[in-house]
Amino acid sequence: MALLRGLFFTAWLVINAWSLVAGISACQATEFEPLQLEAKVSLGDVRGRIDHMAVDLARNRLFVSALGNNSLSVVNLEARRLERSIEGLRKPQGVGYDPGTEILYVANGDDGSVSLFKGADLAPVGQIELGTDADNIRVDSKVGRIFIGHGDGALAIVDAATHDKIGSVPLKVHPESFQLDGNTNRVFVNVPNSGAIDVVDRTSGEKIASWPTAGLSANFAMALDRARQQVLVAFRSPAELGVFSAADGGLISSIPTCGDVDDLFVDSKRDRIYISCGEGFLDVVAADGASYRQTAHIATAAGARTSLFVPELDRLLLAVPAKGDAAAAIWIFRPSP
Repeated sequence: MALLRGLFFTAWLVINAWSLVAGISACQATEFEPLQLEAKVSLGDVRGRIDHMAVDLARNRLFVSALGNNSLSVVNLEARRLERSIEGLRKPQGVGYDPGTEILYVANGDDGSVSLFKGADLAPVGQIELGTDADNIRVDSKVGRIFIGHGDGALAIVDAATHDKIGSVPLKVHPESFQLDGNTNRVFVNVPNSGAIDVVDRTSGEKIASWPTAGLSANFAMALDRARQQVLVAFRSPAELGVFSAADGGLISSIPTCGDVDDLFVDSKRDRIYISCGEGFLDVVAADGASYRQTAHIATAAGARTSLFVPELDRLLLAVPAKGDAAAAIWIFRPSP
């Protein structure tokens, strides 16, 4: 009997030891998950598609284009609550904030106008007419220029001081995401309907190159890996991340991603990439030499394809559309470690 009790006690010790190890492993896995969901901020009565976002760092405000709602949501990131909603827009798509002039630019896809709002109270201060389908916006505060993709194929250049359109770069088709290269005067532009990445000289306002996408199509999202001098482009067909040389547009490598990609961002602090997909996932990709490898595939919500990584806040913000009784919301993720 004593021997039997001893065997039972030994077995109990082994089981509990393994349970302790498993518990520690689970805690470590949770602790070192690359993105931790920190909070959810309701956007109230917002229905339909959500498009691009921008931040006012000085006032801790997030601007969210609620395209399907014809409104713009203003979120207080410090208090983590919806501050207000600007109504009466016309399918707002791109949004950009210039901290130097305190002007918020909202591009309307319906009529091609760009609505301007200023300061703490976001008072309306004017409108820029671009014709049709005003979309992505990029702000270059250093030189006082605003770049706006629009129409059947153009990149408008706006003077940040006067709000006058001072230039327009013709493109073959409507531009999607584009990025300003801080190391040169180039702008890299996704033009999915022509199966290419166009390169624009933002000083001369001329297109200087057009790179084929090597059989990959539906290139909507883009980011720049400045450290490696690479252009990162997310494709929807097939769902892959393409890595292109910023020097000549050569395809270096590609890896599979989640489906229906709409945004990707480089976290240079951690040498990572964050990819948000309407399929309902966030992919985390880590640098692996000159290429990359997927390190996490995080479930989110169907249709949650719009995101914004803010290095100054060290947060990834994901726009989640309303579904059923669940209100639209901004999910705030904290990168780890």
